[in-house]
Amino acid sequence: MRRDDRDEDPFSDFFRELERMMDEMTGRSPDVRVDDTGFGADAHFSVYEEDDQLRVVGDLPGIEKEEIEIKCDGKRVTVLAATDRREYEERVDLPIRVDEHSARATFNNGVLEITLERADSSKNISLG
Repeated sequence: MRRDDRDEDPFSDFFRELERMMDEMTGRSPDVRVDDTGFGADAHFSVYEEDDQLRVVGDLPGIEKEEIEIKCDGKRVTVLAATDRREYEERVDLPIRVDEHSARATFNNGVLEITLERADSSKNISLG
């Protein structure tokens, strides 16, 4: 073993190759075609359950408020955005059923926050 071999990280080749592959997958390499669906590595969505509501929070860097469309069917939230260069779509499956008519959303500094109320699991039925 040469002295130079001991000084270099034994995993450096592996990490360089991994980084090259990630660059290709995310479209950062000039010779790779970028997939126009999904927010990709730029976006991250999280779901938080609170007492009587659910919050969906997403990071959407480089997106303007006017470019965002949000849909909810009670079981899933779909976030769509279209810029001059790309179209995006992200689906977030919800852990509980929500009342989609109760939805409120805010977008501030690239962070989208959607608040939804839990759907009633059962209703009282009155006898007539």
